[in-house]
Amino acid sequence: MVRQLTRRGAVAGLSSLGLVASAQAAPEDSVTWYISQIDAEQAEAMGKAFTAANPGIRVDVVRVTGQVAFQRLQMDIKNKTPHCDVFSGSDISHFAILKDQGQLLPYTPENAAKLAPTYRALSSEGAYYVNNAARFVLIRRTDRVPDAIAPKKWTDLLDPRWKGQIATAHPAFSGGTGTWVLAITKTYGWSYFEKLAENKPRIGRSAVDPVTLLTAGECLVSPTYGPAAYHGIDKGSPITVDQAVDGAVVVVFPSAIPAAAPHPGAAKLFLNWLLSEEVSRQMSADGSDPVIVGVAPRKGVPPLEAGKVIQLSVDEIRKGVPEIIEKWRDTFGS
Repeated sequence: MVRQLTRRGAVAGLSSLGLVASAQAAPEDSVTWYISQIDAEQAEAMGKAFTAANPGIRVDVVRVTGQVAFQRLQMDIKNKTPHCDVFSGSDISHFAILKDQGQLLPYTPENAAKLAPTYRALSSEGAYYVNNAARFVLIRRTDRVPDAIAPKKWTDLLDPRWKGQIATAHPAFSGGTGTWVLAITKTYGWSYFEKLAENKPRIGRSAVDPVTLLTAGECLVSPTYGPAAYHGIDKGSPITVDQAVDGAVVVVFPSAIPAAAPHPGAAKLFLNWLLSEEVSRQMSADGSDPVIVGVAPRKGVPPLEAGKVIQLSVDEIRKGVPEIIEKWRDTFGS
């Protein structure tokens, strides 16, 4: 079950959602949510908000990194021990694999009609839907890295001045990081990461880990998931965000209901709720890019169309991420 919330205002901001559905619409009393798109604190806040909007249906949050969430779901399927009701991943290719395997429950949420055309096109009608999107950004300690020397391009991280001072996540664990590594490889070749390895980055698992390392003062700069950075800023972390001028890497995060979901009725309510305007507005306030028509980005976050975007297709991600994970292990020794 969701743990106690500590994030101020998170529940208050979401519990007033308009999509209040009667518990009679779903006789099940719980939803187990495998989630990697946001951190545990945010996921717990959302689970609590859904319960407030749908009294009697609790949300059991299982927050792990994207690759681990997918492996866990695949193991559930293999062992015929279904636990997951809604899967919210951070690697869109995982959903294409599950669809090909016939492991997604056919369902078209009413709120899918509100998706912006870009994200509707990246969804798969009746199978999975993009409920969140966010770009990777450059972050830095504001007290130790002045604007004059701050990395503003991905290639700036290769400067020897940052040796031992870079934090990053691992693509074998973080689905979003896998997409970022693949996008940078597409742009600059694998030689980029061979040079990055010379700067001895600190490698965590989750894209949330770099924010923790910068907040603690153990590193100074990082490429990481924007909402994790903004969440840290909102909690008082001395960091700031710079958009990479050589190309934004956008990670799209879908959600779907596994075919063997133990509580399909409650799962349908939850998935439809994830695609609501109110949830998209809250995610955008946290630093995600809005996926629902009419929702504005967080104040201070430039719209995607204001700069260059490095595009990746679902097929590129599906083929390329396993390959770059092996290259990463060879290059970084982990």
